[in-house]
Amino acid sequence: MKTRFALHALLLGIMPALAAAAAEPSPGEAGIPGWPGAVREEWFRSRADGTMQPTLFYRPPGDQPAPLLVALHTWGGTHLQAEPNYAAWCIRKGWVLVHPHFCGPNKTPEACGSELVVEDILSVVDWAREQAPIDPRRIYLIGCSGGGYASMLLAGRAPQIWAGVSQWCGIYDLAQWHAERARDGYGRMLEAVCGGAPGVSPAADEQYRRRSASTWFSAAAGVPMDLNTGIFDGHKGSVPVSHTLHAFNTLAEPSARFPEEQVRELTATAAVPEALRFAGEDPLYGKLKVLLRRVSGQARITVFEGGHESMVEAGLAWLERQVKGQPAVWKIEGAASRAGAAEVGK
Repeated sequence: MKTRFALHALLLGIMPALAAAAAEPSPGEAGIPGWPGAVREEWFRSRADGTMQPTLFYRPPGDQPAPLLVALHTWGGTHLQAEPNYAAWCIRKGWVLVHPHFCGPNKTPEACGSELVVEDILSVVDWAREQAPIDPRRIYLIGCSGGGYASMLLAGRAPQIWAGVSQWCGIYDLAQWHAERARDGYGRMLEAVCGGAPGVSPAADEQYRRRSASTWFSAAAGVPMDLNTGIFDGHKGSVPVSHTLHAFNTLAEPSARFPEEQVRELTATAAVPEALRFAGEDPLYGKLKVLLRRVSGQARITVFEGGHESMVEAGLAWLERQVKGQPAVWKIEGAASRAGAAEVGK
């Protein structure tokens, strides 16, 4: 089995010198910590370089076409990161699930929005369609934090695939995020990925540009898009609300966009002015009270009372109503979310 050498060593948990001689990973091993037993680790071939790449996988019983959920791990995660709420939903609803590795933590040039990342995610979709009957009108993408970033990136890079995308607290512009995190580990990770800080060289600047969701996101204008962020993120979390506000502005009609002065105010004060306050309630968000909500075309932004976190079932309940080729559905009937908010580390 051909694997990327560094990844193979990482997953085996041994030194690279030993990895070359180690037994190749076998598909279908059960008992993944933090996941239901029905979820298995499998391997698929990436069309990027022909290597075998890992993913967690769940296939429901039966032969009827089912929705496919592509759930993406966080900034510093891997496919083995425990995110059991995705699996619980898919088992309950009879959906197919993939939770791919896509080059793991965003700290190497191979990861973080690279062409390998893009092709790995598209390849796992193709692979899943070979493993189970998939309804092509109901292929969904979801992620939080680094997974939110990757969700926005893939929405722009391959908008033809997705019936709906739900992103939570994702990074929109990598150069901007570097300016906000230059003095901490995230800034250093970005420099390792892109070959230095923004402005150090034209080559580094091009890496920041190509890897940023903001470069491609306008192509996702026709995809039903659920954009979520916590008002305290950037103060009690790592990704300021400006990233999600700017993402919404890219897709929104001009009259619905947030003026840059308003974006700066929301980001700096971590407070929603009374004039922008959401008048209703959304029980699906549970304890994450909706403070601001705006819809324009196929995009919706929700700013909730929280930080760098997500309400998985709110995103999944919204995705469930979306069908490819049809207008986005925003009114979701149902009771409050079963799951509490999940704090997400990057």
